[in-house]
Amino acid sequence: MSADPLLSVYLHPPILQTAWAGRLGFLNRLRHLLESRDWRVEVHPSGQGARAKAPTRPGYALFNMERPTHDRALTFRLAYHYPYWRLESVAERWRWPIALTAFEPERIEVGAARRFAERLRTRVLPGVQPVRGDHVLIPLQGHIRRQRSFQSASPVAMVAAAARTGRPCIVTLHPKETYDAEDRAALEALARAHPNLTIGGDTMARLRDCAFVVTQNSAVGFDGLILGKPVVLFGQSDYHHVALNAADLGAEAALDRAPDHAPPVEQFLDWFLRRTSLDMMAPDADDRLLAAMRKGGWPV
Repeated sequence: MSADPLLSVYLHPPILQTAWAGRLGFLNRLRHLLESRDWRVEVHPSGQGARAKAPTRPGYALFNMERPTHDRALTFRLAYHYPYWRLESVAERWRWPIALTAFEPERIEVGAARRFAERLRTRVLPGVQPVRGDHVLIPLQGHIRRQRSFQSASPVAMVAAAARTGRPCIVTLHPKETYDAEDRAALEALARAHPNLTIGGDTMARLRDCAFVVTQNSAVGFDGLILGKPVVLFGQSDYHHVALNAADLGAEAALDRAPDHAPPVEQFLDWFLRRTSLDMMAPDADDRLLAAMRKGGWPV
């Protein structure tokens, strides 16, 4: 390795172009901290070839929402909303320290948490006040016919479980996922079998007036918490602490409890975002970021 430590940052478009233009605030701050300590920072396109070569390159590596390729690499990801970030040694959110740490609401002052949650809601989800309607919102992600290792049921089975409650259910599709003919046929078969099930719609509009959210671990579920909606998870997640988990309770019990579920969400949001994330607007943001890099094994 050269005299100066090297950090190679691997990004995909469009965040790659944002970084090259100097408009990625998280990376700008990280770069400043490292370059002030005589590091060199290079930004490269990510991809299969770049990832394969990364372990052989000198120095350290940083990926965005991708699995680190070696023990000198970390990954960073927005903690659902700016200015909150996480810098981690693994990509799976349910394996992050925040997911493995117990939430202790009694340690969070109620008034301060309420004010924080209100400001957050106004800033990131502005619009009409949410209301508690009758329908269940089921925002889908990808691979809907397959049960993966972090899931207690496949997404299609999750939809079927929600539909069996008899409540109106609205399934929305992820705009960045691809659903093939077999995926759509599976959903259409469920809709024929359950007249209370509708496929398609405006996810965020339906989030504001739903009774609760059923999801594997979608970011829509986190937004549901911000809007005061109960959430049922069918997958492992970093925000499971205040959700009902189908793996723990059983699908039927979790769905049955959802309408009346009222955890201390405002205190959770305060803890999850303001107190435990890398808040880039916090007075101690540099200290938090340096601590996260040291925890990840970087010699800073």
